[in-house]
Amino acid sequence: MGATDGDIMDKNEATDKRETGTLGKLMVLLDIVTHADSPMRFTDILAVAGQPRGTLHRQLGHLTEEGLLEVLADGRYAPGLRLLDLASRSWARNEFRLIAEPHLNALQQLTGETVHLGVLRGASVIYLDKVEGSQPVRMYSQIGNASPIYCTGVGKAALSALPDDRLDAIISSVSFQHFTENTLTPETLRREFADIRRSGNAFDREEHEVGIRCVAAPVFSEDLSFVGGVSVTGPAYRLTFERLEEWALPVRRAAQSIMNGMRIGLGPRR
Repeated sequence: MGATDGDIMDKNEATDKRETGTLGKLMVLLDIVTHADSPMRFTDILAVAGQPRGTLHRQLGHLTEEGLLEVLADGRYAPGLRLLDLASRSWARNEFRLIAEPHLNALQQLTGETVHLGVLRGASVIYLDKVEGSQPVRMYSQIGNASPIYCTGVGKAALSALPDDRLDAIISSVSFQHFTENTLTPETLRREFADIRRSGNAFDREEHEVGIRCVAAPVFSEDLSFVGGVSVTGPAYRLTFERLEEWALPVRRAAQSIMNGMRIGLGPRR
């Protein structure tokens, strides 16, 4: 995982293949504004929303009235505080996160580095939880942020759990961006999955950001309705290739413990 999570979502992707009803249009607008790097002007939203000016104005008004968006003093639109409240409640009640929490903490105590838990959503990984490292230099990342799947440890670990047809479909849908000289191409990424599936670990070798490395392992439900990963991330001068290999087994064990907990805690209720 890289140290910054910028404008990962393609705004055009947010408007593609979305329901055209009122709720669908509102969700498109929320996607556009919340994934922007900075607050957006009305004309900026109009350019990517694909809605008539009058309709867009009304929809933004509804979202603002409900507190899901807010209008800044200069007229630009930004995510509203109600989103933060909804997100915090959802995060606090997330059973999977609660099951994973002790294993994430144990992994952080063992390594001293930042530990992430992520889930696959479309062509991105969404971070559900993070345990901050105890080292002086820490990672910039936020719960709820999205990262690309093809150049992050958690992303590649999650993809490795998928059958080949789903894996190929997702890779084919991604617009690969060259973040560093180590960023993989679709061809090299596909070849790497043989190693990931054999070893049970995925690595980010400064593929998302120069100076950042991580080791990850997949976490998934038996029916693959949930696919994600757990990772240890840190600066390259601490996470040498030897250290990454040293921590590969503890990361796999943490992932397996989380999956065992999922089978018990999220199994059929009687």
